[in-house]
Amino acid sequence: MRDGIRVLSPLDRLLSLLDEGLRVTLADSSARSRAGRPSPAAGVAPAELSATERRHVAGLMRVNHAGEIAAQGLYHGQALAARTPALRAHLDLAAREEGDHLAWCEERLAELGEKPSRLNPLWYAGSVVIGAGMALAGDGPSLGFVVETERQVEQHLTDHLSRLPQADEPSRRVLEAMRGDEARHGAQATEAGALELPGPVKPLMRAVSRIMTWTAYRV
Repeated sequence: MRDGIRVLSPLDRLLSLLDEGLRVTLADSSARSRAGRPSPAAGVAPAELSATERRHVAGLMRVNHAGEIAAQGLYHGQALAARTPALRAHLDLAAREEGDHLAWCEERLAELGEKPSRLNPLWYAGSVVIGAGMALAGDGPSLGFVVETERQVEQHLTDHLSRLPQADEPSRRVLEAMRGDEARHGAQATEAGALELPGPVKPLMRAVSRIMTWTAYRV
């Protein structure tokens, strides 16, 4: 205890990380019930989609769900290895807000009668390692990684919005709300002292994202 507040040891944080990993990768109705905000699609009339459109939308939402699994892993990994309590608190808050996105995507997949990617544990574990590695580089680079990640996710969501069937208003509401949150998280990381990432890092991030996108759409 310190000033009446329990300070978690590295082992405590590791055990907490394992617990969170199980929670976010094992999709069920309890995950949706933990969302802090209701889905932006709540109350919107169901979309009338053809079988082909439904499969396409499900693929897009599975990709977005996998992306949010990865986002949880990145934030949790960065928080685990963060050098300062202030950065850890910043990352923990962002992860909780991103958890809403995870729940919204999972709910939309259920409405479409589809399942999340079977490779979610892989996306999460790999992202934890990447996030922890960035945190070890220091607070500035770690926050810079958040900024670039959110920038690329914004672009990705904009692309998905353009590929949705015109009639699919529920998915559109979800993706628009997610895009707004991603922009805010990137701006907050910039204000917190993010440093620009080295040039080669950004193309590598985009390449990894393309691999995950292609795979999660199908598996």
